[in-house]
Amino acid sequence: MAALTLYHSEMSVCAAKVRIVLAEKNVDWTSVLLNLRGGDAQKPDYLRLNPNAVVPTIVQDGRPLIESTVICEYLDDRWPDPPLKPPHAWDRARMRLWTKQLDEGVHAAVGTLSFCIAVRHELLARSAADQARWVAGIPQTDRRERSKANLDKGVHSPYFAPAAQRCAKLFADFDAALAGAPWLAGEAFSLADVGFAPYLIRFKMFGLGLLFGRYPRVAEWAERVINRPSVQQGVSRWIGDGAAALYEKNRADGEHAFAAILAG
Repeated sequence: MAALTLYHSEMSVCAAKVRIVLAEKNVDWTSVLLNLRGGDAQKPDYLRLNPNAVVPTIVQDGRPLIESTVICEYLDDRWPDPPLKPPHAWDRARMRLWTKQLDEGVHAAVGTLSFCIAVRHELLARSAADQARWVAGIPQTDRRERSKANLDKGVHSPYFAPAAQRCAKLFADFDAALAGAPWLAGEAFSLADVGFAPYLIRFKMFGLGLLFGRYPRVAEWAERVINRPSVQQGVSRWIGDGAAALYEKNRADGEHAFAAILAG
């Protein structure tokens, strides 16, 4: 058994970041796959590892570590070859600015869009009691309130338009950074690109083609990122037929909602 255990789920963008780094480093790991909408992350045994009731969590030598950005930096420190942090201090700072904005706004925005467009339909197919139980199990009050509104109202949730606008700004930021370098933090693929890789795939799944069309330089970079072997191994191969079909079925709703918001 590998010394490192990863608690994750197939469609978690945060868990996917960690799988990409593990693939880049060719590190062996043991998989513990959680059904998030089935409540696995809310069970007492898992909460003892990660009190936030989210994935990913890694456990090494009996010690748990949470927060995907922190985990990715730990893995790069622990297995430094090939390096995923730029060699120069300035570019490392740029890398961390990208992962900081991902953690401090982009992740929540993408989660809102993904949930409102597609994921909520899985929960709406369940009983009202199951839906209420899932919402009640979310430990953070703000996440719980946001999830309830998104579940009930979908693309008409008050959280949807600000999330779409946040992603529009993100694409403009991508374009500005890529005007001067092939990768987000400079001349080499880094943890900045790793961090956004699963989100680029998710953007395509839920209907952000409008923004890729608006920014050809971003579209070209996204294709290079998505086609990288570690991203294929850490993200694409984990997208099951059911999830792909769920997003495909509801993508047109996302496209129409985005177009209306970004036009207005």
